[in-house]
Amino acid sequence: MSGKSVIEMTDIVKTYYLGTPNELEILHGINLSVQEGEFVSIVGPSGSGKSTLMNIIGALDHQTSGEYTLDGVPMRQMGSYKLSQIRNRKIGFVFQTFNLIPRSTAQGNVELPMLYAGVSRRERARRAAQLLEMVGMGERARHMPNELSGGQKQRVAIARAMANDPAILLADEPTGALDSATGRMVMDIFHRLHEEQGKTILLITHNNELALETERIITIRDGRIHSDCPNTPIRPEPEEARYESA
Repeated sequence: MSGKSVIEMTDIVKTYYLGTPNELEILHGINLSVQEGEFVSIVGPSGSGKSTLMNIIGALDHQTSGEYTLDGVPMRQMGSYKLSQIRNRKIGFVFQTFNLIPRSTAQGNVELPMLYAGVSRRERARRAAQLLEMVGMGERARHMPNELSGGQKQRVAIARAMANDPAILLADEPTGALDSATGRMVMDIFHRLHEEQGKTILLITHNNELALETERIITIRDGRIHSDCPNTPIRPEPEEARYESA
């Protein structure tokens, strides 16, 4: 870790249906700091507010009050165009549901963020092929999503998240739809990205075993940070099963 703070949140409150009889406060004054190169897990049960928090961290939503800066830039001051640029270039997203474009190949899915970023066709193709190789999907670059297993789709999604070389990866329950062996492969990829490329990774999960693999465990309950503890990662041996079978 460099000691440089990339995420700073102070007194973050998120309220839905503001000013109506149904007003509902989900986050109640979150204070959070994440340094460059950290591998952090945010753990909590369904309804604890962890996904709402991730949406704010990922510039997918605004807080109702409080201050959030990403790499020193106050997010509330950003317009929609600037926020879309930040999401495209600074943050990579990996979701439980993969979110692949069904009518595009694995290669096309990985190229898409680069297309939006104005990267040339030749460079898009080169980098997408390189990223698919990195996650063990090079031989399936021309396959459509409906021709891929869940684990293969998730590895394509990780390659897509890395398309514009973001500084931060946000992974929301990335193994939740996978069997244990395939989930192990996905976690191994995150570990490699952290160790070899120094990516800052935030893993949103309800799985305590996955959280134990990270350097820091933040537990959120009822919209508040219940604990924030450094951790000595307990990482299983890398999955030896062949990528082709997952």
